[in-house]
Parts: sequence; structure tokens; C-alpha cells
Amino acid sequence: MEKVIAAGVRLPGTTTREMRVSLSELNGLISTAGGEVIATVTHTGPKLSPRYLIGKGKAGELKSAVSVHKIRSVIFDEDLSPAQQRNLENEIDAKIIDRSRLIMDIFARRARTKEAALQVELAQLQYFLPRLTQKGIWLDGQVGGIGTRGPGERKLECDRRRVRDRITRLKKEMQGIKKHRATQRAKRKEHSIPTVAITGYTNVGKSTLLNAMLKRYGENTGGAKMVPVDDKLFATLDPTTRRVTLPSGNTVLFTDTVGFIRKLPHTLIASFRSTLEEILEADLILFLADASSPDIKNQESVVVGTIRELGADKIPMLMVYNKADLSEGLKPAHISAQNSDSVLLISAKTGDGINSLVRKIDSLLKYKSGSTFTVSVPYGEHNILNFLYNNAQVLGKSYTDNGIVFRIRTDPVNEMRILRKWQKN
Repeated sequence: MEKVIAAGVRLPGTTTREMRVSLSELNGLISTAGGEVIATVTHTGPKLSPRYLIGKGKAGELKSAVSVHKIRSVIFDEDLSPAQQRNLENEIDAKIIDRSRLIMDIFARRARTKEAALQVELAQLQYFLPRLTQKGIWLDGQVGGIGTRGPGERKLECDRRRVRDRITRLKKEMQGIKKHRATQRAKRKEHSIPTVAITGYTNVGKSTLLNAMLKRYGENTGGAKMVPVDDKLFATLDPTTRRVTLPSGNTVLFTDTVGFIRKLPHTLIASFRSTLEEILEADLILFLADASSPDIKNQESVVVGTIRELGADKIPMLMVYNKADLSEGLKPAHISAQNSDSVLLISAKTGDGINSLVRKIDSLLKYKSGSTFTVSVPYGEHNILNFLYNNAQVLGKSYTDNGIVFRIRTDPVNEMRILRKWQKN
């Protein structure tokens, strides 16, 4: 494993606990990337240093630690500007990596399909373009003027041009992938198959939950094809969709999506937008949280913020708290502040609560795959009204001289039962 030093910054308003949690998460990212944290250096100050981010004194401390421990890389828990990165590299004899680059490196390692590889490469190139420098290259032409445009500058310009051209080609390929995904979603809509997007912070158990449901409700007796699971950050990059048959007999498509994390690079969000749009097209968002995490509130805030940034905050959401086996079966205290009917506590690992979760989803999506029509009910037939509200989803109603016209959605079985008694309007 590569030995690294982790570096963090604590600004006014940041508590010691918040900084500790953030650095712990950074250590997890480093471990996922194949590194080992030998030492941690933290800087506390009123503001960030525009030159080194952490101030010249701490930069000197890092330099000494790198020399003593023979460190190859220093990884910052914040994003560095191109200038800050260059200054630190000139000061410290080690690779200088910020949080965004570390996350993109993990994404690159995890990319298993062509789509994921293209998305990661696009994000990396957009990140590296402003960081192309003349380090190690002769650039005598920087002063300008006749006879001063040396080969070094031409090479740098060529490098930048090649990167820009590659970014343009990748964006075109991504547009093709986006159209393909849109076509797939349109076909699913044609068949009226409701979809559920499983979202949440990275490593909260989304893939484990999908596998738990597949074992019990998958298409085949032995469950559908299982989803790869790894107890590491960002184990899933490509959205994986599986078909599940709910207790009502209705078919639902569950999509396991990429996990979120605080300070997720915007270039990655932009590059993975075609993938994340699976969330936008879902009929229900299953928001999975880690009930055992001490940082659960901040994690939830990150997920909610990302969902809002994607424009998916208007989609119905079911809150589910996972890892009950690690939280001693106790609901987090802040659940009580939410609608208790909209949250569930489960353990995807042991299977506890899975059946209740599936029944809840079945109830929420009961009529999503049925047909929509209007039916006229004469005034005074209250038993008929009860039947409609208990066996269909009432989308709207209007009043006429002869009765109430309901616009409803229901499953095929109840549709036949309703139409035996009343006619479509």
C-alpha cells in the first residue's frame, strides 16, 4: 500500500467532531484507493491561505513529515486551486492530491463498463485541463515577442488542444449514451412498469438491499441475478436495474444508483448526469440511510442536496434506515421529527424488515402499473365511494347533474370489478 499523509483544514464554525468525521471519511477514501495513512496534519485558522491553502508554516510541517516518513503522496481533504497545487508541489517533495482528484481516481478504478469509463475520463480531463503546466518543460516563450515562441510552449499548447478535442469527443459519445438511456426509459414507460431508484450516501448498503429483495422477490425461484457487493466506498458506479415481483403481483424495476458523498466533484456530477437521470425518471425514490452512522444527519443533508441539485426533489420518497443490526435496533432520534409512517428501519444484511419494506413499496406503487380512466358514480351511493377509495387511486373528481365523475387509476383486476358496476365516462 502507498504511504500517504492526510491533511485537513478547520475553519471557524467547524467543530472538532465535524473535522474528525470528515478526516475519517478521507481515510476511508484513501484506503479504498489503496493507500495507508501514516500521519495526519491539520490546520486551524481564520481563513484559507490563497497560496498554500494551509499556510506556509503548516506547509513546512508537511515538508518535514514527508521527509521523515518517506511519504510519496499528501492528500488534502479540501479542493486545491491549480495555483495552490503548484505552490505545494514546489514546496513539498511529494505528489499533492486533493479530495476531488482522489474521488475521481477511485471512480476510475471502479469503472467496469464503457459508459462509466467515459464518464470518469471526461471528469478527469475537465479537472486536469487547467492544471496542465510547464513543469519540467522549457517555456522560453512566455514573455512573448518575435523569436520567443519556443518548442516547449508549442508542446503545452498541443497538450491543451488535444485535451480539449478529447473532451469534445467524449461529450458527443455521452450524448449518444444519454439518448440510448432515454430510449430505454421510454420503453419502460410504454410497458407501464413502475421504477424505484435506490439512492443514498456511499456504502450505506444499497446493493445489499437490492440483493436481499431479489432473493425473496426476484423473477426466478432462486432470485434474479445478484448485484456485486463490496464493503468499500463507491462499489457501484453503473446503475443496475433488476425486475422484482411485488406481493400484489405487480412488476417493479429497482435501480441501484451510484452513492453520494460530501464534496462530490461537480465535474463528476456533470459527467454522470446521464446515469443520475435514472433517479429523475423514477416513480419512487427509496432513500437509504445508515442508521448506525454517527454522521447520519450530515449524510442525509448531502443526499437531499444532491437530489435537489438534480431536480428530483419533487418525486415521492420513502425514507429507509438500514443497518439496524449495527444500531441495536434503535431508530435514530431524529426520525421522530419526521413522518413516522414514511420511514422504516431494516437490516439488508440479516433480512430484518425487508418484507415490511416491500409491502410498503407495493402499497405506494399499487396502481402505478394499472390503467387510468374516468367513471361516473350517482349521488347517494356512499358504498360505491368507499369501494373506489379503497381499491383505486383517485386522481381527480368533478360534479355533474347526475353524479360525481372520478378520474382514477387502478390495477386490471379492480378495473374489471369497477366496470361491471359502472360505465366509463
